[in-house]
Amino acid sequence: MAVVLTLVLSLLALLTTYYQAYLQRVHNQKSVKPLAQIDFEDRDGTLFVHVQNNGVGPFTVDKLIFTRNGKTYDRIEDSLEIDPKRYYHVEVNDTNKKVIIPGGFLVVFSETLNPNDNQETIDLFRQELSKLHLKVEGHDIYDNSISIEKSLKWFGRHL
Repeated sequence: MAVVLTLVLSLLALLTTYYQAYLQRVHNQKSVKPLAQIDFEDRDGTLFVHVQNNGVGPFTVDKLIFTRNGKTYDRIEDSLEIDPKRYYHVEVNDTNKKVIIPGGFLVVFSETLNPNDNQETIDLFRQELSKLHLKVEGHDIYDNSISIEKSLKWFGRHL
């Protein structure tokens, strides 16, 4: 009888250990989870689109997908009808993935102009950006997929 009780207790202790290891792994994954967000600004001649990481773990951006009139593009310069030399942009592809640290951001599009001298150019950027929809695909350090998307129609609110 004592042998059976010893075996049962040993088996229960082993199961409890495995369950604790599982709980620890789940906790570790949640404690380094990135919280990605697409952020805009349009103020005083500054226009930008950022992918921001508000979480506590790094976020690896695998792909940026821009949609315009139902057609998808991997690069913002292909989706805008503006010379790419006129604005700052970044390209993300299989060989050029980007990692966003906690509290950091990735500048997808940025332009700063003097609003007094360049209102027509600012309106052109607003009009072009408002036609886009952005989808960001990436993963965390545990290789869990993360996908966020947002329409850029917000830029057309003053047009």
